[in-house]
Amino acid sequence: MKDYKGKWLKTPEFLLFEVQDAVATITLNRPEARNALNAPMLTEMRLALLEADDRMDINTIVLCGAGRDFCAGFDLNQSYQGRGETTEIGDYRYRVAAERYDDDCWSIERTQELALVIPSLHKPVIAKVHGNCLAGGTDLALSCDMIVAADDARIGFPATRANGTPPAHMWTYHVGPQWAKRLLCTGDKITGRDAARIGLVMESWPAEELDQAVTELARRMALVDQELLSAHKRVVNLALEQMGAVTIQRLAGELDARAHLSTGPRRTRFKQDMKEHGLKEALKNRDGPFGDGFVRLRDPNA
Repeated sequence: MKDYKGKWLKTPEFLLFEVQDAVATITLNRPEARNALNAPMLTEMRLALLEADDRMDINTIVLCGAGRDFCAGFDLNQSYQGRGETTEIGDYRYRVAAERYDDDCWSIERTQELALVIPSLHKPVIAKVHGNCLAGGTDLALSCDMIVAADDARIGFPATRANGTPPAHMWTYHVGPQWAKRLLCTGDKITGRDAARIGLVMESWPAEELDQAVTELARRMALVDQELLSAHKRVVNLALEQMGAVTIQRLAGELDARAHLSTGPRRTRFKQDMKEHGLKEALKNRDGPFGDGFVRLRDPNA
């Protein structure tokens, strides 16, 4: 893989990069951590996406996850560790996320630069979603041009119950204001099948048919010349910009930083649990009152 300046890099540690029939498949590859996002993975992902956008033998990109999940969100153990103050060349402080409002905004904006590169690419990106697509995983998926999910995929942002608001916000543009509020105000998850019914994803397939469905869609798209694909993607994205989508990403990051300063009981309890008992206990106490935490749509034929 090379970066956007043409400098060759070492083999990626946290993702796989494959090209076949003018389709690049970029696979998040931390299956033992359910593909939880950290800075090295996001950096590698950004560089891989930029390389796929640059290469002339690639027309379409598929983003997916190895193992049981697409992406279970950000690595909260790392997110809550903070940053050290002592370095090899001297003692000085770096910004610490969630300690001061502006520092948190800064940290979120730097992460957004990695995670939100997808809309700026000229080539279309399909998210192939299976298993968990939660929290930061939805930041990635909803930034893609199309989302195809397994019927039993689990999509949502449970962190909105105690941790903040999504720092990347495409929810309203996919499902409208009511469903966006319904999902964010409860942190409930929704299956891939029901997500397709409300427009959160484009379509869903039985899990065993997902690979074939995405492969065929990517193949058909890759038959179209790069210049035409770019024109189609960019005119739609310009329409989204006219609807405020770019500005909303900046505001979403700032509102997430504001939410991090909450001293409400649920936010306070989560931080205390993380400090004293670790992630597992913090998640148990955060999500326990919500039961299984799923939206269930009524069958219109019932």
